[in-house]
Amino acid sequence: MTADERERFLAGLHVAVLSVADGDGRGPLSMPVWYLYEPGGEILFATGRDSRKMDLIRQARRVSLVVQNEAPPYGYASVEGPVTAIEAATPDQRRTLAERYLSPEQAALYLESTKDIADTIDVVRIRPERWLTRDYAKQDG
Repeated sequence: MTADERERFLAGLHVAVLSVADGDGRGPLSMPVWYLYEPGGEILFATGRDSRKMDLIRQARRVSLVVQNEAPPYGYASVEGPVTAIEAATPDQRRTLAERYLSPEQAALYLESTKDIADTIDVVRIRPERWLTRDYAKQDG
């Protein structure tokens, strides 16, 4: 993918898989996350402040994130980079994430059902530094 294509691909609607190093000699912790991204900007996702994932993110200060097309034409974008900020999630950020991945009705239900833990959610920002991408629609054969 060209730089422009990879930026647009990452900005598309995908569930990402986030990976962060585990300092205990195990493989990295990898799990799906909802995220926001505008071309040229930082990746933003939310997670529980007291989760194992967040503990590892605070320790490592770098993460990898991959998104893919799950149907033909296949393609993916994998990025790696530093965590640039960890801050309390705002109601607007939580709503924007929910509405990106859910219907308006489902987003409202989700936000209502998680309102009691909203103050325990942090937003993590990542600056993409290294990219690995593939667009299989462009391959010959």
